[in-house]
Amino acid sequence: MESTAHAFKDNVTTALHDANLQQALGKVRQGFIVKRREAADRLPEFEALRDQARDIKNHTLAHLDFYLEAYEKKVTEQGGQVHWAATAEEARDKIVDICRAADAKVVTKGKSMIAEEIALNAHLEEAGLDVVETDLGEYIIQLRHEPPSHIIAPAVHVTKKQVEADFRQYHADLPPERHLDEPWELVNEARQVLRQRYFQADVGITGANFLVAETGSSIIVTNEGNGDLTQILPKVHIVITSIEKVVPNLDDAMAILRVLARSATGQEFSTYTTLSTGPKRAEDLDGPEAYHVILLDNGRSGMLGGDFADMLRCIRCGACINHCPVYHAVGGHAYGWVYPGPMGSVLTPNLIGVEEAGHLPNASTFCGRCESVCPMRIPLPKMMRHWREREFERHLSPKAVRWGLSLWAFFARRPRLYGWATGMAMSLMAAVGRKNGFFERLPLAGGWTDHRAFPTPQGRTFRAQWAARQRQGEEPS
Repeated sequence: MESTAHAFKDNVTTALHDANLQQALGKVRQGFIVKRREAADRLPEFEALRDQARDIKNHTLAHLDFYLEAYEKKVTEQGGQVHWAATAEEARDKIVDICRAADAKVVTKGKSMIAEEIALNAHLEEAGLDVVETDLGEYIIQLRHEPPSHIIAPAVHVTKKQVEADFRQYHADLPPERHLDEPWELVNEARQVLRQRYFQADVGITGANFLVAETGSSIIVTNEGNGDLTQILPKVHIVITSIEKVVPNLDDAMAILRVLARSATGQEFSTYTTLSTGPKRAEDLDGPEAYHVILLDNGRSGMLGGDFADMLRCIRCGACINHCPVYHAVGGHAYGWVYPGPMGSVLTPNLIGVEEAGHLPNASTFCGRCESVCPMRIPLPKMMRHWREREFERHLSPKAVRWGLSLWAFFARRPRLYGWATGMAMSLMAAVGRKNGFFERLPLAGGWTDHRAFPTPQGRTFRAQWAARQRQGEEPS
């Protein structure tokens, strides 16, 4: 996927004026948040599980080389092959080589954000392969030639009417008089079309939510069962995933799974939790003849031990996205690359550079909701501040921003001057704006007043109230 993260502000303007998108985003605001809260409330040990999940991943990341080598050894013992890829290009090329060795014509795919990260579909199609997304949301956006707008609900930006129009266009061999008014009718039609493709596939590609070092297994969680058909029916199964997905053993994987579905969709557990361990054995009734795992680095090893190491705990549940007011307003495509929302605002600059994605860490109100709901307790606001600091240090932020921060820093280092200046500004604004109660325009505040009124200040400044409380024990008013 070609990045447009540098054009974030233009993307935002487009998103805010897209009526269909704004209608579709209501599903995120109304659905995921309530379901997550109810699921967490039903599990008394939920907070303790979050601590356990965090500790498991921290331990694994501290010994990542050991667990990856143990995982590779187990995969090999089971008859599979592990391929190490330092870059997206290496991963794509290895997958094409495997497909060509299998004389593949049709490739089915389960949902995989890593595949999106390395732009796998386009590369396979350039190699002459027919690529079919089997997750319903991914299938919809494949028809629309769009990237996903959410990591667990890739087509959340699309309305039912738009899906119906796409199906009528691309399923032209089906009776034109058929009814597609209800969601179940759309699902049944997709199932009918995709079932034929499963049996045509030579290679199936899935991602992995977890890799288990103890057994050499890969684990995927789905709600449609498409991942199972994708990896069982073709003669070759390829797992494409990144190096931080490994966990020590099955008990550790199960502990994290208990917070994954609850945080993502509000379910106790996803409908399907599927473990794959190597190719088909002689006594197996079904399964692939060959099993390959592509382990992608793509910049992740450089995050270990640094300011952004905590981001490697992410299990792609989407909770931070579901609770983010910025995402609620603009959707996922505005972020301009694979990963949207708060997790994308931290991860994307690591993977494609802050020069390209520097706008994203600034796309936050710092309300802290993302960190408060993250099942892995990732300090997302802190890491966004780290990126803002680096952006400022490298002089990548606009001059007006740098000058404004420098001016603020001048006053902030002189508390008495800061208190006097803010007090004078408050008094002046209160006097000038008393009549209307708000300002439609303010110098240096166009980013606010272009879209909303600025209320007239009332009472004392926060610093003045706090100082009074400290001196006299009075409550700030």
